[in-house]
Amino acid sequence: MPLLAACAPGAAPPSGRTPCAAHVVGTRAAKPSTSTDAGRLPLTSVLPIALDAVGGDRAPDEVIEGARAAVEDLGVPVMLVGPEEVVAASGLPFIVATEIIGMGDDGAQGVRRKKDSSLVRAAEAVRDGKASAMVSAGNTGATMASALLRMGRIRGVSRPAIATPLPVPGETPTILLDAGANAECQPEWLVQFAQMGTVFSRQRFGVAKPRVGLLSIGEEASKGSSFVKEVHHLLEGAPGVHFIGNVEGHDVATDAADVVVTDGFSGNVVLKTLEGGLEVILGVIRAGLASTPETQAAAEVLAPVLEPLFDYMEPETTGGAILLGVDGVCIISHGRSSARAVTNAIALAKEMVSGDIVGGLRAAIASPA
Repeated sequence: MPLLAACAPGAAPPSGRTPCAAHVVGTRAAKPSTSTDAGRLPLTSVLPIALDAVGGDRAPDEVIEGARAAVEDLGVPVMLVGPEEVVAASGLPFIVATEIIGMGDDGAQGVRRKKDSSLVRAAEAVRDGKASAMVSAGNTGATMASALLRMGRIRGVSRPAIATPLPVPGETPTILLDAGANAECQPEWLVQFAQMGTVFSRQRFGVAKPRVGLLSIGEEASKGSSFVKEVHHLLEGAPGVHFIGNVEGHDVATDAADVVVTDGFSGNVVLKTLEGGLEVILGVIRAGLASTPETQAAAEVLAPVLEPLFDYMEPETTGGAILLGVDGVCIISHGRSSARAVTNAIALAKEMVSGDIVGGLRAAIASPA
């Protein structure tokens, strides 16, 4: 049995942090009626979250379990999207989609060829006003492509970017973007990433004046590639951006900056490296605490202190990243998402809809201040 694997019931989260599922207090909602016709929704004043029922390594069982928890424990309406044999027995509203874009499929081609896929139908539900947001733990490229091609971009946005919160113990998370949407970028795009990241940091974590750093190989403005130097120059005078200069890789998991911008290739490498390193470190600590009777006894004493911290560091607590720049809310969850991660992703989607993140981004791009 793994030690320190989840939040201790009733334990307070680290100061300034977003609570994990165990800390969230929601109103228990009655189970919504089930739809037998695609697109028919239960009577409710809140549009449901469209959830890709077949996206991710643990779909559909973990995805559906996470959806039920979001409905029953948090009171967030959810509409499943997927094959009828998968979604019809869930007890939740649904839209039937006859095709699935697999994890190994090319994202853009999959969206163009499989027009009746769960991802495409979820994005169309948002576009058509049947859902307030979409969530998927499936093919990241296809999730982005479906959101972009069906919802469209916010007017003035050159390229959408994936914004991922990185945990910083004792501080608000650092927002990393782009975390994988654009492997190759133009300098001007990173200025927009900074503007959008600023809005997200302010709305999601309440940072009044987010500090924006540019990822480079040194703090000095003279360090980095020609691309980084040009971006640095543009960010120095960018409206709506509190630019603090270059930051290095070791800064992204600290309070050195509230928002870190980079191209999608570098951002994704940073993200995956941090995830892998964190898994190794937490695994070693847990194994060490379980290795002998003495360390097991020590673990019982340390558990009340370490469990909330370990839980906060787990990627599943965040639930997913948000695709900023599309004309709708799109949450991209980790491919290995458990039911808990799915629930948290749905909660994040609801929060972004309630806070009108799209409206905030639209205003920032149209007239940055």
